[in-house]
Amino acid sequence: MKVLCALLSLSFFAAGIAPAVAVAQDELTSPPPAAGTTVQPTPDQTQQAINTAAAAAVKTGQATARTPEFIEHLVDATLARFDVEHSHNTATRYIIAALFLAVAFLLRRVVTTLIFGFFKRLARHTETTLDDELFEALESPVATLIVVAGGVCAFKVLKFSSSTDGALDYVYTTAFSIVFFWLFLRAFNTVLDHMHKVAIDRGMGVAAFMPWIKKTLLALFVVFGGLLIAQNLGADVKAFLAGLGIGGLAFALAAQDTIANLFGSVVVAIDQPFKIGEFVQIGTYQGAVEDIGLRSTKLRTGARTLIVIPNKTVASEAITNYSRMPQRRVEQTIGLTYDTTPEQMESILADIRQILRNDPAVHPELIAVNFVNYGASSLDIQIIYFAADPNWEKHLALREHLNLKIMRAVAARGLSFAFPTQTVQLDGPVVRQLISKKV
Repeated sequence: MKVLCALLSLSFFAAGIAPAVAVAQDELTSPPPAAGTTVQPTPDQTQQAINTAAAAAVKTGQATARTPEFIEHLVDATLARFDVEHSHNTATRYIIAALFLAVAFLLRRVVTTLIFGFFKRLARHTETTLDDELFEALESPVATLIVVAGGVCAFKVLKFSSSTDGALDYVYTTAFSIVFFWLFLRAFNTVLDHMHKVAIDRGMGVAAFMPWIKKTLLALFVVFGGLLIAQNLGADVKAFLAGLGIGGLAFALAAQDTIANLFGSVVVAIDQPFKIGEFVQIGTYQGAVEDIGLRSTKLRTGARTLIVIPNKTVASEAITNYSRMPQRRVEQTIGLTYDTTPEQMESILADIRQILRNDPAVHPELIAVNFVNYGASSLDIQIIYFAADPNWEKHLALREHLNLKIMRAVAARGLSFAFPTQTVQLDGPVVRQLISKKV
């Protein structure tokens, strides 16, 4: 009988059911039955069998999930305190299990009401709002963690069959893993939301990229969290990742354009050449930035059409950001007729310079008015200045205002603007013969 129990212990442990080993070991050390039984194995033989079974379980990757150590110690200490040594469920075990549940719910109320209430009141007096948001986000996961720990303690007090204990160990591990994952996920999400608010309040360029940065980081967090939970449950994560490495190569080749767009979005996020609402030119496309996504950037043109540009194109093209101009440059040329005298030219140049200097909407850093060229049909005057406000509509209004003043100054000097003309001079014997015939 004892040899049979030892063999059963070996088979259960090799299959990944650790509690069965403890049951078999208890039976091995109990007093032998009446006559007719087989030889009882020595303690050294029992320990060697257990070690062999454990090595086999680890080698095959079928080791069971383990309950957290503090739960085991807490349950053992409680049972020892009440002198509970029975190997079956008694009224005392049920009462202790009920007490664990009651204490868990009471502790949950104390933690959420008193402890978190105290820290929330303390956080209101700090300058940052991150601590307020963190306490608010972590309250529910911590309360759930306390209830889960109390429930696990209650179940660990009770005695179940070996197969049930093995299944419950997986349930315990899954429950703790999910609660801890939920806790860290809410903390991580709260920190990212706080960073987004700070970026918006400070007018940082990264604020426009925070939504998809948050999505990317949360996706990576969920993937790694899922892998850790699977590893805690005994899954062979290394083999799974090795398979992903081979399949990932084929996927990368098939989705190389998508990956190029993702890297383009990273470049845009790092360089921050524009943000939502700014008017830019990307290659040959002009428009206001309406959206910046993981795959593409959307521009709203002056004709109210929408242009969708892949981010790999955005990262490789020259970008002109008109919204970040400190001033807007104006350059134009006017032509006067050739009957303008030098004295009149000097006077009109001085008038135009004075008009520009006296206008507060013109930036005083650069004002250039010069007689630069003898044109085909005009005397050309080049005018260069900067509008102090780069706004497109205000810039156009300023140009209109100054052009009207220049027109009045030209008229006041008795001068005229030139327009394209040609003078044809006829001479020679043929022309004189034609004229004489006409006369």
